[in-house]
Amino acid sequence: MMKEAQFTEPSEIQEKTIPLALAKNDIIGGSATGSGKTLAFGASIIEHSEKGKGIQALILTPTRELAEQVGKVLHKFSSFKQLNIAVVYGGVGIGPQVYDLEKAEIVVGTPGRILDHMERRTININHLKTLVLDEADRMLDMGFIEDVEKIIQACPKERQTMLFSATISQDIEHIAKKYMINPKLVSVESYVDPSLLKQIYYDVPKELKFSLLVHLLKEEKAGLVMVFCNTRINTDFVENNLLKQGIEAMAIHGGLSQQKRNKIMQTFRSEKVYVLVCTDVAARGLDIKNVSHVYNYDSPKTSKEYIHRIGRTARAGKDGIAISLVSQRDYESFRGVLRDESIKVEQKPVPENIQKVFVRFDQGGRGGRFGNRGGRDRGDSGGRGRFSSRGGRSFGNRGGGPRRSFNRRY
Repeated sequence: MMKEAQFTEPSEIQEKTIPLALAKNDIIGGSATGSGKTLAFGASIIEHSEKGKGIQALILTPTRELAEQVGKVLHKFSSFKQLNIAVVYGGVGIGPQVYDLEKAEIVVGTPGRILDHMERRTININHLKTLVLDEADRMLDMGFIEDVEKIIQACPKERQTMLFSATISQDIEHIAKKYMINPKLVSVESYVDPSLLKQIYYDVPKELKFSLLVHLLKEEKAGLVMVFCNTRINTDFVENNLLKQGIEAMAIHGGLSQQKRNKIMQTFRSEKVYVLVCTDVAARGLDIKNVSHVYNYDSPKTSKEYIHRIGRTARAGKDGIAISLVSQRDYESFRGVLRDESIKVEQKPVPENIQKVFVRFDQGGRGGRFGNRGGRDRGDSGGRGRFSSRGGRSFGNRGGGPRRSFNRRY
């Protein structure tokens, strides 16, 4: 299969996992996002699956985006066997999924929607050979442990189980002991190269935080950028005001429809937009290449979350920079991050030449990229270059209902 798919050089996780998986061992894989684990478990699934014999493999993922990504990889490498891959998740119509499940040999899905299909009896896993829990720690962090256990219990007892996780928590150990048989443990070095990842932070007054972000983005000219926020509200706020400053940005979070999220990720991957403002829904599992900078606009609450975020850069032998903007409200969370002594973050002085910019707070609706366009607002930069203004933007109402907005220099 690997030869026919023109696959040449395996990653470390693939080299260690594929032989064990082909031998039908249960496997616990300790591997970070981007290490190539999809093909690590996918190679044996494709090799062992037979067309027309019903659903033989089920892969559970924590997010819709990861389900789509895994489905695309499996579809690519299984094309020579013409296997049918069904990708199922919530937020979209169930009808087409029912049709896909009727002819599928491999299913990739999120726990909630898989359970939905089980309750509707629109998925038949009686002939399942392999169960995979992908990004298992993330699934459990998101509160899916009960759903995951219900699904496991419904699977045939005679099966192969593979579990992949960036960290091995007590809940992960519980699942392994309860549902796996003599699992082989596979671990690899982090896909992020610490020697190539520069980590810095700025202790910035809260009234200068957004202005500092704008200043740094306009100074930097290389690669794609991810800006992490803790809430949907902050994500929309940062996106809207970056656009107002002439910085091409798009926001992604759980409040958007799946169709819109897919479109945003496609646009970002194509490098038509250089800044992706996101909640942690985008921190794990997504295959985003050429990310040079990760900004923590809001500090994550734990070192684990911090590591997941910065893992988007310094990958595949490329340099990367992780920058945290720490103001007073971030102090407690950032102290929690630094409790992990393996995290080495250098403090940088706040530049003296920051130009304060106006920000707009919208209430009751969203403005920004898909809103109405108009003239410049106060605070728009007139500079040229990659992030320069293209005539300014105003912020139309994205949602229904009245909207109030006001400006503040920030």
